[in-house]
Amino acid sequence: MKKISVLGSTGSIGGQTIEIVREHSDKFKIMGLAVMRNIDKLEEQINEFHPEIVAVFDEEKAKELSNRVITKTKIVVGMQGLIEVATYNEVETVLNSVVGSVGMVPTYHAIRSKKDIALANKETLVVAGKIIMQEIVKNNVSIIPVDSEHSAIFQCLQGEDACNISKIILTASGGPFRNWEKKRLVNAKYHDALKHPNWEMGRKISVDSATLMNKGLEVIEAKWLFDIQLDDIEVVVHSQSIIHSMVEFKDGSVIAQLGLPSMKLPIQYSLTYPSREKLNVDRLKLSEIRTLTFEEPDLNKFPCLQLAYDAIKIGGTMPCVLNGANEVLVSKYLNEEIDFYDIPKYIEKAMNSHSSFDYASLEELLEVDEWVRNWIKYELK
Repeated sequence: MKKISVLGSTGSIGGQTIEIVREHSDKFKIMGLAVMRNIDKLEEQINEFHPEIVAVFDEEKAKELSNRVITKTKIVVGMQGLIEVATYNEVETVLNSVVGSVGMVPTYHAIRSKKDIALANKETLVVAGKIIMQEIVKNNVSIIPVDSEHSAIFQCLQGEDACNISKIILTASGGPFRNWEKKRLVNAKYHDALKHPNWEMGRKISVDSATLMNKGLEVIEAKWLFDIQLDDIEVVVHSQSIIHSMVEFKDGSVIAQLGLPSMKLPIQYSLTYPSREKLNVDRLKLSEIRTLTFEEPDLNKFPCLQLAYDAIKIGGTMPCVLNGANEVLVSKYLNEEIDFYDIPKYIEKAMNSHSSFDYASLEELLEVDEWVRNWIKYELK
């Protein structure tokens, strides 16, 4: 039985992870759970799974939970609490589905504590890819991607020699605004951005999908995960979301991973790898799909994707600036404080105001992250 911690257990990915554990109770034991502030759902999970430790990032919510539950479960608080859950002694694998760069620190400490990582928090590699991958090698642990695209690539590479890769092809649904004209997008509201045609996702990632920033972050993540050059990563818009990504090899062969849109498969595979277990999801019937289409992304209409390419080309701390600015701006867009195109506008401004440097520690990255968040807030006063 594999002992796991789930960071972000009440979110979309975390909730589906809980369902998988419930379906395979003979294979997984939840030792730790962590949330930002949703203690109502966490309380239900504590009562069902009886974890040994839980973390609540919000201090007031942690106090409220302590007053509400009578349990032997240890309740810890804040970033240190996330780290405690991620490094808990008996845990073998940490599934990190926390949203945003806050997930980077517990991932780092989990790796240094010799835990395998099932990674759904893409910001970890976007911001700190160099350090994270160095620690993965140094501590001889595994990092298995949970994102459907990176899981697809990971699956396509099983049994293959990485030196034979010609390029990685990341597929993008195009999001809810794929067929909108740019002049209409100027007035696009957050509730339209949340209407993803294929996937059920959290609010932040739904907006990132609408701007194509999500695909830009995935390009950066793929560079680090698969140790591949930026020029060898291609993005194609595939609106049906059936092919989750592909790998082209030097002999011209292209291998793809297909399936109906569901995050349960990559989540479960990240926990059971290298084996596969039965999964109760709808099965793909190609005769019913009939048509699979592909097109180039429109970088003029969706400039966030180009900004992500620019950030990783510059390298160093620039992806940290890209990510931090995007997190603040998406939050403001969701609060209807800014317009759709203000997101790429102010990300670009922040990048132009930052002199990138080659970081050597998480502390440096956290300082840059704090700087860009303050910079954005000041600019928007």
